[in-house]
Amino acid sequence: MSKKNDRRNQLIDILKIKNGGSIKDLATHFNVSEMTIRRDVDALCQEGLVTNLYGAVIMNHESNNSYQLSSALTSHFAEKDRIGKFAASLVVPGDVLIIDTGSTTQYIAKHLPSDLPITVICYNYNVLSHLLNKSNIKLIFPGGFYHADTQMFESKEARALIHNTRATKTFISAAGVHETMGITCANGYEVDTKLVGMQSGFERILIIDSSKFSVIQSAYFANLEQFNTIITDDDIPKKWQNLIQSMGITLHIV
Repeated sequence: MSKKNDRRNQLIDILKIKNGGSIKDLATHFNVSEMTIRRDVDALCQEGLVTNLYGAVIMNHESNNSYQLSSALTSHFAEKDRIGKFAASLVVPGDVLIIDTGSTTQYIAKHLPSDLPITVICYNYNVLSHLLNKSNIKLIFPGGFYHADTQMFESKEARALIHNTRATKTFISAAGVHETMGITCANGYEVDTKLVGMQSGFERILIIDSSKFSVIQSAYFANLEQFNTIITDDDIPKKWQNLIQSMGITLHIV
């Protein structure tokens, strides 16, 4: 992990313990400039983890209740941003997208141009928050029951809406990819929505950072061959590169 990402993780830990802190005090603690801390805080503000009130930085309480997303957001931060930026570059005018829940997929939403005329179906608050002010993007938000740990909304009615919509591209995230145990996520409630999203997408794109390869989580939802494309970062092991390419799946390493 880079010094910057490590510092941001420590910054979150400090704010959780102290319930806040000033830019000046945080800069002193880390022995860096106030400008450096401001950049860190700005990045965390964009992810919805903290709020900067005139130089006083406080944790967002909803983020404190949501361990999985907040810790995932600051893990492999740079890699996820590169993956999301590249994924967004694949989107063309007129596309209909389904963007799955996850700490990596939100970076797709972040990097989508505001003037791009597309339709986006999403069911996660941290994805939605990046799209609300992009005026040319038509939003479909199915709603449902809220899960604070991932900021995901899901319900039978939401899945029916996704099922009855057709997307040109579906971007799906995962918490683990294993050669024999398949593709998994951390929460069982995610599975049905991921499946219907995949079924409704013409091109199915797996968005995953390299730390998730050879990892098994509890909730299985797919196999590698069900995806047309995989986007990951340049730390992906060579054996996984060879396996993916041998299956005829398009692999983008960013």
